[in-house]
Amino acid sequence: MAKTTKFYGTGRRKSSIARVYIAPGTGKITINKKDMDEYFGLDTLKVIVKQPLVATGTDGKFDVMVNVKGGGFTGQAGAIRHGISRALLEADSEEYRPILKKAGYLTRDPRMKERKKYGLKAARRAPQFSKR
Repeated sequence: MAKTTKFYGTGRRKSSIARVYIAPGTGKITINKKDMDEYFGLDTLKVIVKQPLVATGTDGKFDVMVNVKGGGFTGQAGAIRHGISRALLEADSEEYRPILKKAGYLTRDPRMKERKKYGLKAARRAPQFSKR
């Protein structure tokens, strides 16, 4: 491990941006100054957030502090996962990079909401057709 005690990673997905700090500790995950169980209601979102830690075997070794904004809960969970993966790389790149890369946690999900076009009601939704 490096000499610094805090490691930083930025995670993004859809319109969510997560600023993630990890520090050696007991495995506590804090999101926007709330406990993860308090912030995310669904268990699937909690599993998504913990995936990089479980994959690298650092589940109880790092405390995670997250500031996340934008998007919905699913997008935020994906952004946090991306941020944790990047922060783990800062902590120990040689050991964790192959594991995280193979699992696909380092790739930013490029899917975004398509913009609304003029003449249409939404991105592709056309006005209702009427013969008369």
